[in-house]
Amino acid sequence: MPRVAVILGTRPEIIKLAGVIDGLGQDAVVIHTGQHYDDALSQVFLDSLGLPKPQHQLHLGALSRAEQIGRGTAEVATRLDQIAPDAVIVQGDTNSALAGALAASCTGYPLIHVEAGLRSYDRAMPEEHNRVLVDHLADLLAAPTQTAVANLGREGIAGNHVLCSGNTVIEAVGRQLPNAARRRALLATLGLRPARYVLATIHRPENTDDPSVLARILDELAALPMPVLLPLHPRTLAAASQAGLAAKLGRLQVIEPVDGADFLALTAESALVVSDSGGVQEEVTVLGLPLVVVRRSTERPEALAHFATLVGPEGITRAAMAYLVAGEPLRHRLAATPSPYGDGTASQTIVREVRNRYCSRAVELAG
Repeated sequence: MPRVAVILGTRPEIIKLAGVIDGLGQDAVVIHTGQHYDDALSQVFLDSLGLPKPQHQLHLGALSRAEQIGRGTAEVATRLDQIAPDAVIVQGDTNSALAGALAASCTGYPLIHVEAGLRSYDRAMPEEHNRVLVDHLADLLAAPTQTAVANLGREGIAGNHVLCSGNTVIEAVGRQLPNAARRRALLATLGLRPARYVLATIHRPENTDDPSVLARILDELAALPMPVLLPLHPRTLAAASQAGLAAKLGRLQVIEPVDGADFLALTAESALVVSDSGGVQEEVTVLGLPLVVVRRSTERPEALAHFATLVGPEGITRAAMAYLVAGEPLRHRLAATPSPYGDGTASQTIVREVRNRYCSRAVELAG
């Protein structure tokens, strides 16, 4: 019987690999690294997606980046030798993905990188180092767009090793997005009206580690002329508490982190989104919404063509107001603009390639 080890550890990995895990069915053996150890950022997403409990659970969440990668590599390698998979799948650019890739390399199992080829060309981003290393270790690279394929080509990675699969975010959104009635019911519990609030998420170190930067972001959000809903990431909460920014948080509508379905519901019903998340940059292209990206660089330039604007902390209010002034005509135009991330068949494409390339021999032996 073929076995494919799927290594994940964070909310984005869980969401984006759900379709791949489903497609592999009983052939998938999931290793959860525990990089996101808060239930609000991990277990709740497994539950909401109807995914089975991971067969292997590690506990790397409370460790430093170096420890997550180093210890993660050793512990995942041990699990891989126990499983003896036909192939190993990692996704994205997390510490879990790099640890899984290094473990696969050390143990000699073929490695598939889902969402390969993303580049910000910002060496200050730890994720940039992770994604480059994983790409150069991978045997099969599932690139979401032709831009990502071209990025890989410039680094000498081309040919049969590279598959332009589309991005699994398309089917992930379709899988999770609640219907209109459920979305409106959620808004009612929060006292919000459709298209009459801004949804914000802030969690990246570049925006939370410096108290002055975080204070500026909170001030810019509070200056907007409608309610700002802020599901508060644990890192942001800790940073704001340590910096004495509770009063600034009090000017926003702060809620605890929500599961994937509720977050998509809140996104779909908002007037616009302000975020430093990579995944949100993709999700808004599926939902047809404008986004203010609060980052110095992005590895997802495709979203900037129609859906998003890249700004620093001091540009949030100005960029958001431009979108709000554009109003309904902008929303109609974005709703009619196809997502640059594919047609919703990425998971199927990846599963088919993995089975054809790495699992056919196992099936023959089993037969």
